Amino acid sequence: MSIPAFKQSLQMGWNETACRELIRRGSKSFYAASLLLPQRVRKPAYALYAFCRLSDDAVDAKDAPADAVARLRERLDLAYADTPKAIPADQAFADMVKSYAMPKALPEALLEGLEWDSEGWGPETFSDVCAYSARVASAVGAMMTVIMGVRDPGTLARACDLGVAMQLTNIARDVGEDARNGRIYLPRQWLREAGVDPEAFLANPVFDARIAACVERLLGEAESLYDRSLAGIGELPADCRPAIHAARKIYREIGRKLAQQGFNSVDQRAVVSKGRKLALLGEAMKAAVWPAPTLVAPPLDETRFLVEAVPSAPQPGTPSTSGDVKSVERAFELLEELAKRERAQQMASRQADRSPSPSQPV
Repeated sequence: MSIPAFKQSLQMGWNETACRELIRRGSKSFYAASLLLPQRVRKPAYALYAFCRLSDDAVDAKDAPADAVARLRERLDLAYADTPKAIPADQAFADMVKSYAMPKALPEALLEGLEWDSEGWGPETFSDVCAYSARVASAVGAMMTVIMGVRDPGTLARACDLGVAMQLTNIARDVGEDARNGRIYLPRQWLREAGVDPEAFLANPVFDARIAACVERLLGEAESLYDRSLAGIGELPADCRPAIHAARKIYREIGRKLAQQGFNSVDQRAVVSKGRKLALLGEAMKAAVWPAPTLVAPPLDETRFLVEAVPSAPQPGTPSTSGDVKSVERAFELLEELAKRERAQQMASRQADRSPSPSQPV
């Protein structure tokens, strides 16, 4: 290997490590699901998530979010020109864009959604919520589908369904946190129909039965889309299905946790425990070996532009991403290893609880 090639390989490895750490700290649910991805998909997926995460954080910063969006567009242009900034996430993202001939319209849609946030946008109707979700979530799902080597419009439509469903779950989970930050992502039309003045709720976010009804209604819409998304997972490479099943199951579980706490996401937060995530990872791998139902349905009106942005045939040079069942077997081995770690952590915790404190006599 030449010296320049060796240096490049070191840089790529460091970029991957940096991107993986961003995911681990930024989204425990996404990170848990990503562990089931085959290595050939996990690396570009980490690059994608890292760029998205840093973009989201940049706009969330209180200092001139509109300027942040402009800088993000500049960084995106540089990545597509194969001259990224000297930032691990940008460099890894540029490599992914080039390797997979990623349509630029997909990350541009994400930045448009972040721009809406920077402008203090809020949805009036449920269609508005879906349009926002298409940009900040379905665009990522479409990019993941391209990374997995699938460009079929039907599969992309179901990936976009899953993206909207997951974002609806996020919105339902974060009602109180968002309100305290001056934002409402529940449809204002729904709030008024329930007898809630949106501005009064923003000024004093207090949970009651009316808010619960709106959260329950949103999660009902998410449930329909989780059901629709299942057909698309069966069209993915075999070794990619466990991870996407896991993401679907873990996010769906957040909604079920919300239901258990009376749809109160104003002063409570729904959390899926490590043990439950582990069980869902197991369920995901079992689901991956069973045939998925078929569904012939058009994309949502709000996500159609994403599906149409992806050419059916990849450009020459795009890496092959065909999977095999052996990778699913490796996923089962990973689950066993995760279970061992979980048991070891539980045993260490129990031993710590039994140990006397320094103030107690031995």
